[in-house]
Amino acid sequence: MHISVFDIFKIGIGPSSSHTVGPMRAAKRFAERLEADGQLAQTAGVKVELFGSLGFTGKGHGSDRAVLLGLEGEDPKTVEVDAIPKRVARIAETRRINVLGKHEVELDPSEGLIFHRRDKLPLHSNGMRFTARDGGGKVIVERIFYSVGGGFVVDQSGAPADGSTPADQVSVPYPFNSADELLRHAAEHAMSFSSLMLENEKALLPEDEIRKRIVEIWQAMDACVKRGCEREGILPGGLKVKRRAATLYRKMKSDPAGASDPLVIMDWVNLFALAVNEENAAGGRVVTAPTNGAAGIIPAVIMYYRRFLPNADDEGTVRFLLTAAAIGALYKKNASISGAEVGCQGEVGVACSMAAGALAEVMGGTPAQVENAAEIGMEHNLGLTCDPIGGLVQVPCIERNAMGAVKAINAARLALQGDGTHKVSLDKVIKTMWRTGADMSSKYKETARGGLAVNIIEC
Repeated sequence: MHISVFDIFKIGIGPSSSHTVGPMRAAKRFAERLEADGQLAQTAGVKVELFGSLGFTGKGHGSDRAVLLGLEGEDPKTVEVDAIPKRVARIAETRRINVLGKHEVELDPSEGLIFHRRDKLPLHSNGMRFTARDGGGKVIVERIFYSVGGGFVVDQSGAPADGSTPADQVSVPYPFNSADELLRHAAEHAMSFSSLMLENEKALLPEDEIRKRIVEIWQAMDACVKRGCEREGILPGGLKVKRRAATLYRKMKSDPAGASDPLVIMDWVNLFALAVNEENAAGGRVVTAPTNGAAGIIPAVIMYYRRFLPNADDEGTVRFLLTAAAIGALYKKNASISGAEVGCQGEVGVACSMAAGALAEVMGGTPAQVENAAEIGMEHNLGLTCDPIGGLVQVPCIERNAMGAVKAINAARLALQGDGTHKVSLDKVIKTMWRTGADMSSKYKETARGGLAVNIIEC
């Protein structure tokens, strides 16, 4: 089963891949199916219901805005971010949606957009039900989708719901479903993880196109860091969290070498992660890596690589993202990258693991050292809960990305001090993460019903 680098890394908008990006993609897919099946013209009204974690924290995560824009045909990669507030205000005032920009329908005046805080659909905590009705109120069609983390969307059978080819139907030269298989391929063919991943990607796209698209992903990450270092103010949502990255950036520029502080590099890494996740919290353009809640870790570690390590270059950045995607695919296949399913160990923990392994590779690590770095990155995030205050991707999420980025760098450096042999394999730590997530109470899985979310007074 092949999961592409472009499945793991998606350009989208904040604040959440599972609560914003996924719902927007699902709503767009529902609208496209209405048109493809010849049902759009007879549709007079639409109702959207959000269940489980989407019902609990959807408003704080912008799920309501996402589904409305998705119904109007917008895509997370291309939607004009600055125009979103006016468009959502228009829909709220008129109760009308221009489906795919072609056909106006009514947002059901009595129900319309419903947040089911106590009910959950069977397949996943992030469930959505879309219903189209005709002018007489009769149901034309009803469809269920699930946002399963990282912007991935499936239908009620669990099949991909974005029109893409199912992963198990893609034939690649070096298939792997475990880190052990990845290590075997690397040993048998004397190849790095990034080279194996590139060869698999070439089964889907020409190499020039692959490299071009990976560079676009990095450019989007880089642009996000730069925006986050420039913008100031208070983040939306009511917590009155102040942006810190711009102030920190001005301070760092005055003494970039940190002549009096040997740990100044850590401050830069913190800055890069904070910048990205403040942009994410503000609903800006980010790269899902592998989720939005953890979007700052991989860009921060790449910035560390490019800025502070000798011989860093664009080719190394491409290799970094290919390696990170290979590791992320293991978590997607064998566990989860959804905070609503396994807590923040599936978001920040996975991103830390991906970044640690990728950094170890571009620093010259062997496949065994890369696997060890990825294992260390997750082992010390096991049990990490997802308990956002106010259901917003702000506290503790923004700082948690800075901590995850620094931890990833340390994990890579620890692994490179050894020869790759270690007691706990990456496969075993992934299995442990999955079981830990299953044992974790639902109140610690993106519902804002436990932990910091209930022990800190919102102000």
